[in-house]
Formats: sequence, structure tokens, C-alpha cells
Amino acid sequence: MVTAKDVKELRSQTGAGMMDCKKALSESNGNFDEAITWLREQGLSAAAKKSSRVASEGLVAAIVENKTASIIEVNSETDFVSRNDQFQEFVELLADLITKTDDLTQIEQLQSLIFPGTEDTVKTHTNNIISSIGENISIRRFNKISLKNGIIAKYIHNSLKPNLGRIAVIISIESDIKQEKLGDLAKNIAMHIAALNPISIDRKGLSQSLIDSEREILIKQAKESGKPDNIIDKMVDGRLNKYYQEVCLLEQAFVMDNEINVSQAIERFSRDNNGKISISEFYRFELGEGISKKDENFAEEVALAAS
Repeated sequence: MVTAKDVKELRSQTGAGMMDCKKALSESNGNFDEAITWLREQGLSAAAKKSSRVASEGLVAAIVENKTASIIEVNSETDFVSRNDQFQEFVELLADLITKTDDLTQIEQLQSLIFPGTEDTVKTHTNNIISSIGENISIRRFNKISLKNGIIAKYIHNSLKPNLGRIAVIISIESDIKQEKLGDLAKNIAMHIAALNPISIDRKGLSQSLIDSEREILIKQAKESGKPDNIIDKMVDGRLNKYYQEVCLLEQAFVMDNEINVSQAIERFSRDNNGKISISEFYRFELGEGISKKDENFAEEVALAAS
């Protein structure tokens, strides 16, 4: 027997009409997965229709609470939605939920949690937001870090609100120096990461496959010079060291003082404050990075519609 509660739940997940949801549940003997498939086959699921559209805009968020921080990217189809209060609240509450939930590593786990202030799961609430706003919305990725001794900091670039923007960084710094002294250094390094986008903290953090790939590229470039092999080896080693200086955080020229690198800035701060400092972890999310955006030609669309 199909109940009103079942119909309401299916409607929240799909955005389809009440009568369509009732019929879908009847056709599938109350099985929700089959009912959703039936709605999609009939072209009646609003969320399903929108899910095929490219979402490369949206917001990234970062929140720090005590010794834990979270970072998340939630995508929408247009930049306009990123200024929507409902969407902003949705992203910020997700970040807060991640920060407060232990042992959370997968999006599927996040989607099964109860969304704050509702009785719905995150997945159901996301579909409600999709139906309300009228665009595809996708929780793309998240991460979190925790720390016992030291400081966790964040930085938001192009921020719309204190926790929301287009580039977000969270970083944990282990240290025996008092936290109030570490604040400016941590924020400056987070800003540096936002600006220069390092791949890892140091050389140990780079995968061997990445190093091998870069070396192969450099060998091919060096061989074009026509120099002997022993000279080519030295050229490759020199260029590989330059590559490390470009992608490893500790070897990058510090944006606050490009006369020194990040490692030297940390050493100077440690010496001045009689303590030890080490960067343990960082994450940098830039909105839409790596997403293939659909190329649209408005003139061609108009011509096609008129033909």
C-alpha cells in the first residue's frame, strides 16, 4: 500500500509531481529505487533531468572549529546561484556538518547523514534544493583535518561571506609555540597556498609516477639541444630541481617575502619564537578546477531553433 509519507519522500528526492510519485510507487510495488527509475524513464523526475547538466560554478567553503577544519566544494550551473542565500546556507551548513562528524571520508557517507535542521538526509535535502533553485547542484568533494598541538587556519579568496568563496585553503601546523603567536604565520602560509597552488608540502609528498613523468618530459626537451648524455643528465637534474621549487610548498618563494622560501620563513619564525614548527597537512580547493565546461554558442542555438 502506498502511503502519503512515501509519496512525500519520493517527491522530495525527485522533484516530480505528487500524482506522478504516487503512480510510480504503485507501478513499482512501493520500491523506491524502481519508482525513481520509472519516473526517469517517463521524464518526470525534475532532479534527474537537471543532473545531466554540467555544474562547474557554485562555491567552496572552509570552516575551522577548535582543532578541526573542513573544506568542501558544491557546484551549480551558474554563478548567479552562488549569490543565492538558500544555496549559501546549504553549502555552509554542509561544511559545518562535516566538521562535526567523525570518520567521514566519502560523499556517500555524507549524503546519508541528516541535514541540519531537517528530518531529511543530505541527499534528499540536496534534491529539494535542486527543485527549489531550478539548477543541477552537486556535492563534488570535501576534506577535513584535525590537530592536537599547534594551529589550524583557513583562507578564503574572492569571498562572498567569511566562510564562502571561489578558492579555499585549510592548513594544520604542528608547533609547541603558543597559538596566538602562530596565527599570522598560519594565515600567511594559507594565503601563499591559495596564490601559488603547491602540489605537496615537500618532495616526499610527490608521487613517483609524477616525478618519472616530469623527468621524461625534461629528458626529451634536453635531447633537442644535441648535447652529450652527461651534459643532458646535469640539465635534467637542474630543471627537475626547478620543478620542485615550483610545486613543493616548502621550496616555493614565499609570497610575503620572495627573497626567502617558505621553509626559510618557517625557520626564521621558529628561531625568533624559540620553538618548533612543521606543516602537517593542507588542502586547497579552487571552484570548478578540472571540470570540463560545455562550450555554448548562442548564435548557433538561435539559428538551430529557427530552422
